[in-house]
Amino acid sequence: MSLNHTPLANPPLSLYIHTPWCVRKCPYCDFNSHERSEIPEAAYLQALLTDLEQDLPLIGDRPVETVFIGGGTPSLMSANFYQQLFQGIRQRLTLQADAEITLEANPGTLENGRFEGFRAAGINRLSIGAQSFNNHHLQALGRIHDASAAIDAAHQARAAGFDNFNLDIMHALPGQTHAQALDDLQQAIALQPTHLSWYELTIEPNTVFYRSPPVQPDSDAMADTEQAGFALLAQHGYQRYEISAFAQSGRGCRHNLNYWQFGDYLGIGAGAHGKITTAAQGNVHRYQKTRKPEDYLADAAHARRQHQPIAREDRLFEALLNGLRLVDGVRWQTLEEATGEPTAQWRNALTPFEQQRLLSLTDQRLACTDNGLRHLNGLLEKLATALL
Repeated sequence: MSLNHTPLANPPLSLYIHTPWCVRKCPYCDFNSHERSEIPEAAYLQALLTDLEQDLPLIGDRPVETVFIGGGTPSLMSANFYQQLFQGIRQRLTLQADAEITLEANPGTLENGRFEGFRAAGINRLSIGAQSFNNHHLQALGRIHDASAAIDAAHQARAAGFDNFNLDIMHALPGQTHAQALDDLQQAIALQPTHLSWYELTIEPNTVFYRSPPVQPDSDAMADTEQAGFALLAQHGYQRYEISAFAQSGRGCRHNLNYWQFGDYLGIGAGAHGKITTAAQGNVHRYQKTRKPEDYLADAAHARRQHQPIAREDRLFEALLNGLRLVDGVRWQTLEEATGEPTAQWRNALTPFEQQRLLSLTDQRLACTDNGLRHLNGLLEKLATALL
């Protein structure tokens, strides 16, 4: 490793808020989510604000540029909960005037008027977990809504003034044909979201599907569906900007773009993760919060766990790991500022991947080729061997 370090810069700062409860845990879900009928809103509100207060010394006076509320099922919480939460957040830190504030919403949890309340709380972007418009497939995925509820949710979002929303759609579902997958995508496009997350159902450890795997289409069928889907999305003006994210022009998810470009984020809530740079001290740290909701509620003031530095020699690879998910890749300058490490030391090691037409290298940036994106996991494994 070269000893010539470049100055570390504080990247943009985001805030992630985790709500850990859901009505029913889906068999494919490996997130920190727990079934519960009665949600302790008042206690969780206080816990989140207490948690945030413990993290404020990590950021000084840095402003927050994006907020993402994930879960679990954040739309189980009332509009009043979010109004009080954001009032509390604004009292404690600086939220940029143009901050993107996203809430994940499950179509099975939305009664009339809920979206208007979320909008009034300051939330300006929704991510609606439709997953499919086929009732048989929704049932197989363990979803608590049907196709009409997903369609209604998109209409309700627009009626409530949300001109910026995402639809989550899966493919490679159990028993799903090529035509059914593209029909789901076509129906999603017809609802005119500004953003579409279209991704393959993957079987993760510690899930019901992992213990009892469903029968999915084979890899050739998945690849055919994927290519046809990409063409359909492009035809309707959705630009692919990340491995499974597609957006109308200028409507990429700013919060996720910050993750992928090795930006910083506070994480509050049960099981939330954070990453914070302290440029003046030359440090980058990761941490996570207590996972079990009952433990988190009992002592939110001491929820931070495993507050550990990212070793200098690991930073550049971690930043690369994230940045190569983006279709346009990542700028060398961004990598250097975010990690404090010179990228010149890697140029020669990356040349073989350029010769294999897996990577594209210019003076300004590094990106995957189409073939590199298709085989991203394998490429990252090879990069790890070559660079670490």
